[in-house]
Amino acid sequence: MNAVTRIGNLVPQARLRFPTCSAAGLAGTSFKHEHLQGIVDQGKHSGFFEVHAENYMGAGGPPHRALERIRTDHPVSIHGVCMSIGGQEPLDAVHLERFRALVARYEPALISEHLAWSTHKSTYFNDLLPLPYTEATLVRVADHIDQVQHTIGRPILLENPSAYIAFSESTMSETDFLRALVRRSGCGLLLDVNNVFVSATNQGYSAVDYLADFPLSHVEEIHLGGHAEQADDEGDPLLIDSHDRRVAGLVWTLFESVVARGGPVPTLVEWDGCIPEWPALRAEAEAAQAILDRHAPDIRRSANAGH
Repeated sequence: MNAVTRIGNLVPQARLRFPTCSAAGLAGTSFKHEHLQGIVDQGKHSGFFEVHAENYMGAGGPPHRALERIRTDHPVSIHGVCMSIGGQEPLDAVHLERFRALVARYEPALISEHLAWSTHKSTYFNDLLPLPYTEATLVRVADHIDQVQHTIGRPILLENPSAYIAFSESTMSETDFLRALVRRSGCGLLLDVNNVFVSATNQGYSAVDYLADFPLSHVEEIHLGGHAEQADDEGDPLLIDSHDRRVAGLVWTLFESVVARGGPVPTLVEWDGCIPEWPALRAEAEAAQAILDRHAPDIRRSANAGH
């Protein structure tokens, strides 16, 4: 019995607070409060919005009023950044309960977290840190995923990390590790294409080969974002997953190859620093939507043509 089956009977049917909205085949953007008026002025559109869970763990106030307004008309994706699913410590029970309450409050179309760790004992590191891919790590991460899914009553998506180092003690590839996590926990995957490009460049392997081995059949969301180009102490390229600029051309190329193989899944453009005006961010989502639509099944294209 897999985790999805186990969690399916945990949550009783409750009255929904918001309309049921699917993000299937849609492109979306990070939701930034400074864009609220521009989004409202634009009116309801077909995209979706993603928020970082930790920004909405207070009881109320302007953040929740803004998100409630967005959620009334659009699908929302909740993306956790501080769960420390890859950490050696037990998951923080208070944080997990706040996460559960947020999911119940907004009924998101998508829920995700990172294959990373950020806490050690009482210390919190404001970063998403890598972990070795070993059997012991696999057991620990799968147990943490099961705990999250059991608590919220829904499966989550786990995101591949951006990495700047590799561990010599790893006994399996990242793609094999993710494949094993899906098999053990019943979770889905969030494929961050920019993270793939960043990691491949920094560690000197082929992003194309990595994606060829990625378990695309389990991908339920894709992330795109910008990265900063630097150089390390030896002058070799060093990419930083900065989310503060447009998606790079080579990342768009990789994204289209993924969609051509796996089909159009919800795709989110992340932009968290040097926030542009709303039309610029919306244009990035529209570029992603155009690629998704190009590779949509013929039946969907025919249906859209009739409207």
